[in-house]
Amino acid sequence: MDHYDSQQTNDYMQPEEDWDRDLLLDPAWEKQQRKTFTAWCNSHLRKAGTQIENIEEDFRDGLKLMLLLEVISGERLAKPERGKMRVHKISNVNKALDFIASKGVKLVSIGAEEIVDGNVKMTLGMIWTIILRFAIQDISVEETSAKEGLLLWCQRKTAPYKNVNIQNFHISWKDGLGFCALIHRHRPELIDYGKLRKDDPLTNLNTAFDVAEKYLDIPKMLDAEDIVGTARPDEKAIMTYVSSFYHAFSGAQKAETAANRICKVLAVNQENEQLMEDYEKLASDLLEWIRRTIPWLENRVPENTMHAMQQKLEDFRDYRRLHKPPKVQEKCQLEINFNTLQTKLRLSNRPAFMPSEGRMVSDINNAWGCLEQAEKGYEEWLLNEIRRLERLDHLAEKFRQKASIHEAWTDGKEIMLRQKDYETATLSEIKALLKKHEAFESDLAAHQDRVEQIAAIAQELNELDYYDSPSVNARCQKICDQWDNLGALTQKRREALERTEKLLETIDQLYLEYAKRAAPFNNWMEGAMEDLQDTFIVHTIEEIQGLTTAHEQFKATLPDADKERLAILGIHNEVSKIVQTYHVNMAGTNPYTTITPQEINGKWDHVRQLVPRRDQALMEEHARQQHNERLRKQFGAQANVIGPWIQTKMEEIGRISIEMHGTLEDQLSHLRQYEKSIVNYKPKIDQLEGDHQLIQEALIFDNKHTNYTMEHIRVGWEQLLTTIARTINEVENQILTRDAKGISQEQMNEFRASFNHFDRDHSGTLGPEEFKACLISLGYDIGNDPQKKTGMMDTDDFRACLISMGYNMGEAEFARIMSIVDPNRLGVVTFQAFIDFMSRETADTDTADQVMASFKILAGDKNYITVDELRRELPPDQAEYCIARMAPYTGPDAVPGALDYMSFSTALYGESDL
Repeated sequence: MDHYDSQQTNDYMQPEEDWDRDLLLDPAWEKQQRKTFTAWCNSHLRKAGTQIENIEEDFRDGLKLMLLLEVISGERLAKPERGKMRVHKISNVNKALDFIASKGVKLVSIGAEEIVDGNVKMTLGMIWTIILRFAIQDISVEETSAKEGLLLWCQRKTAPYKNVNIQNFHISWKDGLGFCALIHRHRPELIDYGKLRKDDPLTNLNTAFDVAEKYLDIPKMLDAEDIVGTARPDEKAIMTYVSSFYHAFSGAQKAETAANRICKVLAVNQENEQLMEDYEKLASDLLEWIRRTIPWLENRVPENTMHAMQQKLEDFRDYRRLHKPPKVQEKCQLEINFNTLQTKLRLSNRPAFMPSEGRMVSDINNAWGCLEQAEKGYEEWLLNEIRRLERLDHLAEKFRQKASIHEAWTDGKEIMLRQKDYETATLSEIKALLKKHEAFESDLAAHQDRVEQIAAIAQELNELDYYDSPSVNARCQKICDQWDNLGALTQKRREALERTEKLLETIDQLYLEYAKRAAPFNNWMEGAMEDLQDTFIVHTIEEIQGLTTAHEQFKATLPDADKERLAILGIHNEVSKIVQTYHVNMAGTNPYTTITPQEINGKWDHVRQLVPRRDQALMEEHARQQHNERLRKQFGAQANVIGPWIQTKMEEIGRISIEMHGTLEDQLSHLRQYEKSIVNYKPKIDQLEGDHQLIQEALIFDNKHTNYTMEHIRVGWEQLLTTIARTINEVENQILTRDAKGISQEQMNEFRASFNHFDRDHSGTLGPEEFKACLISLGYDIGNDPQKKTGMMDTDDFRACLISMGYNMGEAEFARIMSIVDPNRLGVVTFQAFIDFMSRETADTDTADQVMASFKILAGDKNYITVDELRRELPPDQAEYCIARMAPYTGPDAVPGALDYMSFSTALYGESDL
């Protein structure tokens, strides 16, 4: 305690100087002082486990007097004498009086002998001196102290209450309303003040004394009857009683202040924990979505039909258009939340947040990279599969057409070759059969190319893994087997006819000539019909122009073909003329061929009908290719504008983030205007997406009018949105840091100017050597030993830098600072971390020691705190928060249910584990 002011001591001890040793106290006052002083002494002695019964008897040996002084002062007195002789008692009392005198209190007419002899007046005077010094002297209210301060405090607290007018420490308290007003002002739930009456002082006094003893731990120092039955209550007794109220409520105010501090700290901690939980949940959800999506994108099991593969492509478009964009926003928001949380932790003097394993921002970026890689490969695979199925469908249709034509041609050929009509035929009939067989062999040879084409198509379908290859192979094998059988049967019939030919001599050469010319012409017409009905697939105007040119060349051959047709019909007409002339019984049929003039004319008419249909199909395809070319040009024109625009905006944002035009608020406003202009550009992106969808639906796979693909535009747009959002977040965090740390705009500009000067590549970050140069430019001598140019600032260099700025610290302090500026142990210091360090030394932030001291006040100076004390002093939710996290106290003075608030306080600031 501070030494007692001598002038104040003289003022308040003046009444005691006037005491006459032989003058007796007023009996009523003496009774009141005995009761009040005894209760006051016991309120302190009980802390040491003892008490007094008779105030003038129990202090005579000086032992309890010395113990009382030790309890109320918190100091140790000289070792007492344990003897029972008078000299021992006087020695102990003198030690107590010497201690009182050492506190600046002038004792007048009070000697050890009077106390040892049990002098009531002297004993009460001594106790009053002690009360003045240790209970009243230190009271200070609005620059007044001691008695005046206590009186002013009473007047301030009771001013709002009717019928209460405190002017002194005697008659102002007789009606009891003053005591009740003090209690109600601080603890209104303990007294129903509205029911009190000024004309009932006994009830008022008893109510106040009982409530103070039961709820405020203030012992009952006076009886209501003593105060009411005395014209003027003893001033010293009233002052002593009132001072107990002052100290009780003063402690409550300190507890309230301590509780407010703890509530503030716990509120910050609870908010940070909620942000951490939100980050963990959002990160888990995003990673789970990526985990589910990647296997779908990596699935390369092809479908068997074009419709199924096109459905896969449509599903992929829905994913790109509907499912992925919200996840891009979630990823960006996750990074913003993480940066904001780290900034709040730094500003509240908390350790940096480390997400659980596998949920770091870098882990999410890596997973996102794997997703985009799988996405790119999946789109390429889909397009290749669609091309492959398109090719397969075309080949399969071509195979079916050729196989059907061939099977139609071979139908009945085996039966014909197995006939033995030559056995009963005439010579002319035999010769006719032989010529007919020669014509058949010519026809058979002409069909050899078709069989080879059918086999080649079937082989290609097998190589391209056609899903219906077994049926194709079976049909092809059947055709080949039949072809071999036809060859064998043809050879066998020729041999039979040649054996019979020796017996037959005549033959109708004219029929033979007809058959020989009609067969190839018929084959040519069948080939022409097949070509005219053949389907085609083209992707460019050049390809359709090539088909048109070939078709025009084919049409140019039709006049010569018509001449050949007329010539063949002329031969048949000549045969008919000869038959009619010579009455040959040929029944009007050609024995050497089955091709009739009607069949030739029918096929010729069919060919003439197919030519204009082919013309129409080529014209329609030409128009479709022109439409596709317009789509390519339309997409290319927009993409060639949007692509450079995105790149320009990216460069402009980069310049804004490193330039220092105006305040941080100006930069933030400028960036938000940029963000608004970028968002307003979204309709053009959507329009380009629509054009791209039309191109996809038209199955256009290349575009010579632009180097930009829709994937390039999408990636650039997503990067632009992410960059502007991240840049705005960085400026907002700088504003938070500036406002929280008290950094001026000039200081911030100086730091930013130095940072930008050494950021050579405009990447927004500094390498180790660049950072060291930046510090030197700010006036910090870090040292540049030519033997230690490692490209990074090691611990010795950084310590030298700190010392040059005025910081003097040991190994432990330096390690603490390094853990603040480089929490991830990367060996480098960022711009944000350097600003935080430069400003944190002057910041007014809560510390673990302050929180620990606040808890100690709530615990009544104990080394532990109980559950009841926490629930009494703190709001319910924060009290339960502390109870759930505080470890049991295990010290030697522990009681059941004691909690360790010291380890809890250090854990709040990362100095230990909760």
